[in-house]
Amino acid sequence: MTTTTSKHALPTAPGPVAEPPPKSKGEGRLLTGFSHVFLAVWGLMVGVPLLWATVQSFRSDDEILHQPLSLPGSWHIGAFGRAWTKGHIGEYFFNTIVVMTFSVTLSMLLGAMVAYVLARYRFPGNRIVYYLFFTGLVMPIFLGLIPLYKTVQNLAAMLGLSSVIGLNTYGGLILVYIAYSLPFTVFFLHSFFRTLSTDVAEAGLIDGASHTTLFFRVMLPMAKPGLVSIGLFNIIGQWNQFILPNLLMKPQSGFEEGKFVLTQGLLNLVNNSKYETDWARLFAGMTLAMLPILVTYLVFNRQIQAGLTGSITK
Repeated sequence: MTTTTSKHALPTAPGPVAEPPPKSKGEGRLLTGFSHVFLAVWGLMVGVPLLWATVQSFRSDDEILHQPLSLPGSWHIGAFGRAWTKGHIGEYFFNTIVVMTFSVTLSMLLGAMVAYVLARYRFPGNRIVYYLFFTGLVMPIFLGLIPLYKTVQNLAAMLGLSSVIGLNTYGGLILVYIAYSLPFTVFFLHSFFRTLSTDVAEAGLIDGASHTTLFFRVMLPMAKPGLVSIGLFNIIGQWNQFILPNLLMKPQSGFEEGKFVLTQGLLNLVNNSKYETDWARLFAGMTLAMLPILVTYLVFNRQIQAGLTGSITK
């Protein structure tokens, strides 16, 4: 008796797949030990220069030049006062806070709204809009400096608002900071909004909530860990930004150095310290500039970790 096989026979189920052998305890300990050593070396590379610069701000110029690696013979705090007043660090702090108050707030608001719509609603062009933001995330900022400069200049002139959002204005810098921060904000919050419960959103709509009310009163509070994390990333990124303010706010006719943001002010302090030989004031200015960011990170460290791991654990 001959048995024939049909051309349309169902495929047979694949056999069991062999699982890889579990890692031995020795391999796990070796990997953990290597990770700890790497993190310790990385921490020393980052922390030691910061600690050294902070210590120098309490020393005299003679000690800085002749005994740079020793502890101060006597601790002086006068350099911080000179950096704040004579070095104009106080003015640069105020300018930076004014700019970031608007830029970070608007970056978070607009980024959350865009990310929520792209993550929770389906419409033609959804993926196109998402990938446009992603393109802004991966494109190096150096490639767009000249087009960015001309765009700000021409847009302000076309709208007749050169004194508000043009070059050498805080308004123009705020708009550019928002555009600079939006891609990463949308990319981060898009993944976070996708993890939120759909049942809660449907229940809100059934109870009569509008889409706006649902977003601001239901979904946005649920995304608080992600908002805190991306907010801190935006604060750190904009606080340390140097290329954009140096491009858009250069000393020209009618522009005073007192309008600099903090990163520009530190460069100005470096240039002045070369001629006035007040190195302690320079290190004090650097310490004052990095202290708010360091304190902010230490205070909100747990919130940052919760926001970064929230999309994985939900």
